[in-house]
Amino acid sequence: MKVTKRQAKEIRSLKRLRDEQIDLTDVPPLRNWNQAAIGKFYRPRKKSLTIRIDADVLAWLRGQGRGYQTRINALLRETMNGVRPSSVKKATKAK
Repeated sequence: MKVTKRQAKEIRSLKRLRDEQIDLTDVPPLRNWNQAAIGKFYRPRKKSLTIRIDADVLAWLRGQGRGYQTRINALLRETMNGVRPSSVKKATKAK
């Protein structure tokens, strides 16, 4: 979505104001949070890196269709969120 010149000017003027100076009277109050999606708009910062993966693992990931890098990230995040800190220490000491 492209911002018009008028919108850009308004954004610049709003940036100069403190939060309490911005008029929010035209914004309707949100009363029902039942349908709110936690983390829907959260996008963690990405870092580029080079990683060596076994050829058969990479073939399996790519064989599932487009988005294999996203799947790698999801698998790593799922593991990260499900692993206890003590088991991570044991795995790194084994090397």
